[in-house]
Amino acid sequence: MTSNILFVPFRRSHSVSMAAAMKQYIFVKYGQHPDMFTADLEAIDKLRIQAVNVQEPHSSGIKKLMAYAAQLIWIGGKFPIDIGAEFIWYPALGYNAQKSVSQNNLRFELANIIFNLAALYSQLVSSLNRTSADGLREACNYFGRGAGAIAYLRDEIIPEMRSSPPEDMDNITLDCLEQLFLAQAQECYWAKAVMDGLRDASIARLAAQLSDYYSAASDLAVKADGISSEWLHHMTAKHHHFAAVAQYRASRDCLEKRKYGEEVARLRDSVACVNEGLKEARYINKIVLGDLQGLKSRLLEDLKRAEKDNDIIYLEPVPPKSELKLLERANMAPKKLATEVAQSLDLGGGQHQLGKPLFSKLVPYSVHVAANLYSERRDRLIAHSILEAMEGLDVRLHELLQSLNLPGALQALEKPLGLPPGLVAHAEEIKQQGGLNRLYSFVQDVAKLKSTDQAIYQEGVNLLQQESAEEDAARARHGTDRWTRPPSREAGEKLYNQVAEIEGYFKSAQGSDELVDKKIKASEEMLRLVAGPRRHLNEFVPNAQRAAIPPKLEREVQNLNSVLHEANRLENRRQRIVDEVKARAKADDINPDILKEAARLEREYPGLKLEPAQFENFFEQRLQGYEPDLEQVNDEREAQERVMAKLQEAKASFVGAKKGDTSSREREQALQKLENAYFKYKEIVSNLDVGRKFYNDLARLVTRFRDECASFLQQRRSEAERLQSDISVGLSHLNLSSDARNQRPPGPPVGYHQTPESTHPQSPVTAPRYPRQHQQQQQQPPLAQPVPRSQAYAAPLAAATAYPSPSPSTQPGSPPSSSYPQMPGTWTPTAGIRFGGGGGAPGSGPAGGPTRGLGSTASPSIPASAMSSSAVSSGTATPRHSLQQHHAQQQQQHAQQQQQHSQQQQRVQWDPTRGIHFG
Repeated sequence: MTSNILFVPFRRSHSVSMAAAMKQYIFVKYGQHPDMFTADLEAIDKLRIQAVNVQEPHSSGIKKLMAYAAQLIWIGGKFPIDIGAEFIWYPALGYNAQKSVSQNNLRFELANIIFNLAALYSQLVSSLNRTSADGLREACNYFGRGAGAIAYLRDEIIPEMRSSPPEDMDNITLDCLEQLFLAQAQECYWAKAVMDGLRDASIARLAAQLSDYYSAASDLAVKADGISSEWLHHMTAKHHHFAAVAQYRASRDCLEKRKYGEEVARLRDSVACVNEGLKEARYINKIVLGDLQGLKSRLLEDLKRAEKDNDIIYLEPVPPKSELKLLERANMAPKKLATEVAQSLDLGGGQHQLGKPLFSKLVPYSVHVAANLYSERRDRLIAHSILEAMEGLDVRLHELLQSLNLPGALQALEKPLGLPPGLVAHAEEIKQQGGLNRLYSFVQDVAKLKSTDQAIYQEGVNLLQQESAEEDAARARHGTDRWTRPPSREAGEKLYNQVAEIEGYFKSAQGSDELVDKKIKASEEMLRLVAGPRRHLNEFVPNAQRAAIPPKLEREVQNLNSVLHEANRLENRRQRIVDEVKARAKADDINPDILKEAARLEREYPGLKLEPAQFENFFEQRLQGYEPDLEQVNDEREAQERVMAKLQEAKASFVGAKKGDTSSREREQALQKLENAYFKYKEIVSNLDVGRKFYNDLARLVTRFRDECASFLQQRRSEAERLQSDISVGLSHLNLSSDARNQRPPGPPVGYHQTPESTHPQSPVTAPRYPRQHQQQQQQPPLAQPVPRSQAYAAPLAAATAYPSPSPSTQPGSPPSSSYPQMPGTWTPTAGIRFGGGGGAPGSGPAGGPTRGLGSTASPSIPASAMSSSAVSSGTATPRHSLQQHHAQQQQQHAQQQQQHSQQQQRVQWDPTRGIHFG
């Protein structure tokens, strides 16, 4: 960073043809020809190319971004979010900026465009002159708009994505960016207030609010994966900086109001805040560091003056920090929705500042959804309120006839010989429909549909189990501390709820299937007889002995026949009503009328985003056309109640007139069994039709469930890869830091005393870009300390003059291995040069006599390297002129040694935050 302001970088994308995907979607899903929208398809591609190429801070980019964003918002009402185009974007923040994210999602595309708009607002500040009042005012406005764009992205776009946002667009990261933009907007206003010379109390309130903004941003940055540690240190330093500024300005206000004790207390707290900010000195840039250091110098001067004046003159007590009144806040950087974003919402209402709305003649997607909802509601109304009600009336009537043994009782009496015509007609009908073979074929079809549904459903369950196993394995491998994403059941709660729901559907259907199987088995023998040869029916139905009917019984037979005919007419009428309702529902095309309704809504409510719920009144009015059919159901119910009462009464009279006559009882029972088999056959066929429709509908549900499970698995795998990458990067940085501490390069030559300027570079060290949880595990190794002259490295003349390098068997940074025997007259890093045997006392030669080498009694004016080889070997001093020559040679060698060491340091550098890196 070369500025005291942070700028958000742009997200990058690849070329994507939206026109091809939209054209295919219109052709497949909509009833309109895609060639009608050729110009619109070309325009949307052109707008996207212009928007994604905005990668430089120029004000012209605002219109390009918002023109495309406005069209995306507009066509969001025309198309679903998944139109078949894979939008590829690269993150702008975080540690995976080189790893692309791809989604088939129009809202994901819009989110990236709005993010880039906010980034553009922040980068436009860099081109402003922030040393002038106009420049500061404009910079504050840009940051406020950027905060509004971030808030709009977080509150309006991300919730409608229906998928997990990228790591640099999650709620925590967006909250952090919003607070950062507000902080920098407030900072621009604070700078203008200082420039305008406002009162110290006002500037203190501005600085206090500014410190709060930076504090909130830094707190969120700690939790956000998309915010680098470099930004975190910057925001932390800024927080302490402006906390110190607030107290400093408040102390000046206290001085003006003659509150000398409070002045000292606030100056002391201000110095403490600055010192906290200076703890980030290694990770912040020179400008921010210079601001802190300049503020500290001024604070120390004022504090010294204030303490002296108060101690000598005013003698006021200095209150502790806890008793200081909390500074008031003045917020001058409210976030605001960008004007361009607000204009995009009115694109369809005739206000076309950002261009003409595309695909205006295309039927909105919400209208297609509304039309489908109406069709489903209409079919449900007809099926439950009309068809099922009519079928229930038929079932009740047949149950009553069966209990009354009708029409078998009449057929046995009226035609004592042969087969009744009605029975023969029913038998022919069953034969033509296939009889038992048709039922068995239906059962097999339903079983295949059920098996297919169960297989698809099981695929989805297996995908969930696979994802859960992978999640458990990863959590066990990395531990819950590092593997921080939600567990499988929490992340896929909706899918796991669908598992139980679909299981309930299968269990319910299993009971219905078993009931149908029981019906088929119970009626199998009679159905085989009815659909079999005629002679088998003749053999099954016995002939009656009586041929003549008494007059009284004949009257009752005629009455009963009349009521039965009325019941048959009632049943036939209901069938005609059902057929008419089905035909009218099939011809009920709502599309022309719903398009007129959509046009009316758009005309009366400009800018309204159409939703299916807005067509509820239209649906209610449309469905009122089926009210007469619902009334007919009630009429049929009342008419059947009357007919059923007549049947019971007529049958009772018939039984009374026929009392004592048992000649036709067996024939009557046989005919009734055959008649019941016919009605049971129709009932089973109806049940199998319902089952087939049920499993067809269930197939769509389980297919969608399986596809959602596959998408969930892919999404979780992508998340796992990113999280695994973060963990691996963190561990690699941790290992590199650990290795760097163990492989520390050799320190400078003894006698080279490091000054504070040499230990702390002038330019700040850039914070490493890896997860912060691993930063805290890195510790700066201790700096090399000056070594006493008595322990200086003094190499013998026989040794190499270059700076010694550690052998492979030694740890870098540690003293050279001393595994070889120490010979008399050799050097060691800790004791300099020893003379004579190792067993002598200091200051004694090999025989215990005095020596004149480098020891406790050696002259400090003669360096150790000035001793000759003969002196080293004999333990005696060399002539003085020889010492002077060797002294000159050793000075030259020492200079070469320092030059080689400097070159080596340039090649291999040690950075306490980055380990070892090579220049």
